[in-house]
Amino acid sequence: MLTRKQHELLMFIHERIQETGVSPSFDEMKEALDLASKSGIHRLITALEERGFIRRLAHRARALEVTKLPEQATAGAPRGRAGFKPDVIEGGAALSAPVATPANDIRELPLLGKIAAGTPIAAIQHEQDRLPVPESLLGKGDHYLLEIEGDSMIEAGILNGDLVVIRRGDTANNGEIVVALVEGEEATLKRLRRKGASIALEPANRLYETRIFGPDQVQVQGRLVGLMRRYH
Repeated sequence: MLTRKQHELLMFIHERIQETGVSPSFDEMKEALDLASKSGIHRLITALEERGFIRRLAHRARALEVTKLPEQATAGAPRGRAGFKPDVIEGGAALSAPVATPANDIRELPLLGKIAAGTPIAAIQHEQDRLPVPESLLGKGDHYLLEIEGDSMIEAGILNGDLVVIRRGDTANNGEIVVALVEGEEATLKRLRRKGASIALEPANRLYETRIFGPDQVQVQGRLVGLMRRYH
């Protein structure tokens, strides 16, 4: 699920390409979304690219291509008003079937939905399902599950559709993979690096850029402690 600003930008780019054959400039995007600087546009485009909604085309001016639209987008819908709720992760119905695990030494954890760049989880309140998880993946503390959407961590062995086990908490060691909330509205699973007074969120995919933030812009929501994968 996209944030309101991501949805607005995606639909603006899509409609401009439909009208003119080229994507809008960064200045036009900034003005259309009423943002103060182009850095906000860069952040939104990175999030849309990681989730597979747009693609950058090499060696071309205004080189953006819309590769898909969100399911809720309709021809008559207002831009950026897709029923976004900032305190709920939208869950995936495909995950309702239980994972096969032994009958003993398991713990049922809440599946709270999908995570990719741009999925808000500032206040997780509504679980989508509960799935059994081997105790060997856990430990002390409160845990929850998220489904991975996207390919920004594939070089760390985390693939689209995987279920990641997250230990809830607001601290992490340098180099750990965390659920990070960016600027209060955008969450992503990335490797955390502290560089002086700055925080870097590193993807594990060479196609994506490391993003640098100030210490007050990133809040750790939990850290990765396990992973489960289904084979169909």
